[in-house]
Amino acid sequence: MKHSDEIEKTHFSIGEVAEILKLSPSVIRFWEKEFPQLKPHKTEGGTRKFAQKDIQLLQRIYHLVKVEGFTLQGANERLKEGNAKANIDEIKEKLNKLRGFLVEIKNQLPE
Repeated sequence: MKHSDEIEKTHFSIGEVAEILKLSPSVIRFWEKEFPQLKPHKTEGGTRKFAQKDIQLLQRIYHLVKVEGFTLQGANERLKEGNAKANIDEIKEKLNKLRGFLVEIKNQLPE
């Protein structure tokens, strides 16, 4: 095995992503215009390089549009709702950790 094969790939070309997702590159380019959340890195030459998070987002878009039957606008709204919910859950988790920390400090204070 070559050393380069041992290193996990971090960025993929649009052709590789199209092959992974069984989509045409034109669909991926179209979705990139329709979904502002999808922002693959572009090289100086304009070549798109997709990270794992981009591929996961494309899989989510595919599921919403092709499997669940959402319109592009509906899929966009669902993605925004999902992001908002994730942010709320993240904030709740941070607040719970902060509360635990403050309770520990309170318990260490002399009465």
